[in-house]
Amino acid sequence: MSALESVVENYVASWNETDPAKRKSALAASCAGNASYRDPVMVSDGHAGLDAMLAGVQAKFPGFVLKRISKIDSHNNAVRFAWSLGPAAGPSVVEGVDFATLSDDGKLASIIGFIDKMPS
Repeated sequence: MSALESVVENYVASWNETDPAKRKSALAASCAGNASYRDPVMVSDGHAGLDAMLAGVQAKFPGFVLKRISKIDSHNNAVRFAWSLGPAAGPSVVEGVDFATLSDDGKLASIIGFIDKMPS
């Protein structure tokens, strides 16, 4: 697994980790300390903000799992990948694509999420 694949896999794992200490560890392994996240419905900054956002998503959608559903594309310190969110054993409820920039140490610095499928 490449360093970038490891970063993205840790990031995806952080969305699914319900143990706060393990979630914070996954965020530290994948995101710069001052990382930012933006999508049409959520905004957060830094590890503490990301952690609170993920805990909120988990509380709102208990048992849902985020999965990477595409290859990881990257060039010039930019990354993109598609994902889905839904019950572990069921069809996805939300799908989208994340675009990110990388920090100097190869972690996610700025994450911009676009939602392609969402319940009305």
